[in-house]
Amino acid sequence: MRQFIASQAPDKKGLIKVSGKDYRYLRQVLRLRSGDMLSVRLPDGELQNTTVCEINEESRIITLQICADTNNGSITRGVQAEDIQSESAGACVEYWLFQYIAKPVKMEQIIRQAVECGVKYIVPVAGEYSQKQNVQAMQSGKKDRIERIIREARQQSGSPVDTMVLNPVRTEEAVELWNKAVLEDSEDKNNSSAVVLWERNENTRSLFECFASEKKRVAVAVGCEGGISPEEIQILMNSGFAPVHFAGNILRCETAAIYGLAAVQCVVNKF
Repeated sequence: MRQFIASQAPDKKGLIKVSGKDYRYLRQVLRLRSGDMLSVRLPDGELQNTTVCEINEESRIITLQICADTNNGSITRGVQAEDIQSESAGACVEYWLFQYIAKPVKMEQIIRQAVECGVKYIVPVAGEYSQKQNVQAMQSGKKDRIERIIREARQQSGSPVDTMVLNPVRTEEAVELWNKAVLEDSEDKNNSSAVVLWERNENTRSLFECFASEKKRVAVAVGCEGGISPEEIQILMNSGFAPVHFAGNILRCETAAIYGLAAVQCVVNKF
């Protein structure tokens, strides 16, 4: 269900003025008309119902009004914010994607799809098999472009998760990040589980073994075009990442990322 990510908070009257590229998105993509309803994610993360109270074609500005009451049943188009919130209420698992750096166009696709899946942290990993130019492109990548990709994906998917793409790291630093997140969980270390997708079927485990109980934090590591080196696999395994092998066709790295995330979420969501 779509949502609109607002770049500014409403004014004292509860109005939000939308212009520029956002105007084109609302007018040409969502095809909003006066009186339509739209779920808007505010800068503080709150999801609000709004109605389109004015469309100024000349100045290319759309004015949205925060709804005081959306239970009158008079809205026939759009999705109500409380519907999105209620469906997302059970999505309390914090997902991490450790993606070994692939070609820039593939990394953008992976980021977009991971956002749609509700991943909280995307960690680009400069692995042994990652091409040097791809790593450099990720390190010097345009932050504005990545933020735009995240915003577009959240608007399209309606994801309530504020996804973050962290700075590229080596494998050793990646496992340190994960272990730190796990150690910060003062309630129960067993609330977290991590898997690495491996093309070899050696000493691997099934997803049902890895996620035999309810989890609050889950990590998935996926290789680049050349995969993950045996030495890096060992580093991940020593840090608690369980190797998982999907029998069947050989997948491209961008396909493996979304396939792996979806498979993990299907198992995790059974609780």
